[in-house]
Amino acid sequence: MILYNGRPEDTANRLEKEIRVYDFLDGLGIEYKRADHEAAMTMEVCEEIDRTLCATICKNLFLCNRQETEFYLLMMPADKKFKTKDLSAQINSARLSFGSETYMEQFLDITPGSVSVLGLMNDSGNKVKLLIDKDVLNGEYIGCHPCINTSSLKIRTEDMMNTIIPAMHHEPQIVEL
Repeated sequence: MILYNGRPEDTANRLEKEIRVYDFLDGLGIEYKRADHEAAMTMEVCEEIDRTLCATICKNLFLCNRQETEFYLLMMPADKKFKTKDLSAQINSARLSFGSETYMEQFLDITPGSVSVLGLMNDSGNKVKLLIDKDVLNGEYIGCHPCINTSSLKIRTEDMMNTIIPAMHHEPQIVEL
């Protein structure tokens, strides 16, 4: 697996939503590295991506309350366990469950397996609240998908928090899981 600087030179076989991510990051002047790989569906592929990126790889969960009126994107370290009861109490929400694929596509233009903080650039109506586990902020770099699961990006945590997230017009809530 090779780590490239920035966007791919040839975008002919790339999805429009992936290209929009590169356009967005480039427009902000963000430096990033990219690794292309097979769909990240097995632990072996994920471990190889981890070794290549040398970044905090996030588990990104698309969640909603029981009534499906509140939606959340949770970024947490990949090795942490998710306990809905603990998170629900911190954000004063009814019990949380995984949001449907329909809402995920409608709000973030992403599909299961490709959930990424960068999908928030597609949430112009601010329907999804961003939750970040505090441990995600400990690393110098964050690893995430460009809204598809056949590439992964390495982005400075500082750039993510100070430039990218504000440019997506989302205010993160820091949680402790």
